[in-house]
Amino acid sequence: MSLAVVYSRAQLGVEAPPVTVEVHLANGLPSLSIVGMPETAVRESKDRVRSALLHSGFEFPARRITINLAPADLPKQGGRYDLAIALGVLAASGQIPMETLQDYEFVAELALSGAMRPVRGILPSALAVSKDRRRLVCATDNGEEAGLAGTHCVLIANHLLEVCAQLRTIRSLPHPQTTTDETLPDSSPDLRDVRGQHHARRALEISAAGNHSLLLVGPPGTGKTLLASRLAGLLPPLDKQEALETAAVNSISNRKFDARRWRCRPRHRSRPRRPRARPAGSRRC
Repeated sequence: MSLAVVYSRAQLGVEAPPVTVEVHLANGLPSLSIVGMPETAVRESKDRVRSALLHSGFEFPARRITINLAPADLPKQGGRYDLAIALGVLAASGQIPMETLQDYEFVAELALSGAMRPVRGILPSALAVSKDRRRLVCATDNGEEAGLAGTHCVLIANHLLEVCAQLRTIRSLPHPQTTTDETLPDSSPDLRDVRGQHHARRALEISAAGNHSLLLVGPPGTGKTLLASRLAGLLPPLDKQEALETAAVNSISNRKFDARRWRCRPRHRSRPRRPRARPAGSRRC
């Protein structure tokens, strides 16, 4: 059969909608086209996939290859579909069994050597896969973060050949080893460093106790940033659902994942001040 279907996940904010990768091989001049609103990094995956397959010892079919990323109206970004596309080409050409692909979802970028590289936003994908009762295959460097969704539904690999061995039932992929139980204590600053500001301190305490929103307004230098940075120290510890939501935001923001701090509340980050524009005709002395 010259048609293969592989499952993957897109990134849409903190959500991970499913993406079906359809690979069809047809007669004609050798070519490869990707449809389904792919951006530049996705279109370039054809070169990465071709090199990864050849370097791993597989045959790249000299046929007309059409790859559809469904749904077609969902924009596709990044190299997260490389592994799914490569496995779809192998399954459509009969080099790996097609039946075993139905129980997995694949999210990883491929190097030219066939090595698997981590992608941004793996935690939302792992949470969505666990709800659909499938198993996620990702790069080893993404394993600790994806394991927050449950290590039973995540498999990690370093190379394309290891994934093919799992699909051929030759060798099983390992589950990630998580260290999320060894969390660091929350060291957020509290109000002990604030002198005066009795009305603002009272507002912070009421906001923290009642889970209310808070807006600090005032001229520069009155302590708004200092007070805002102390709010996290007044709040109770994060529960598991809040910690997962916070970790998902950090996952898509491309921050380095630290398993020991995933239950700590995010701290206030002050924005750097922009230099003021000088009026026309002025000179800096």
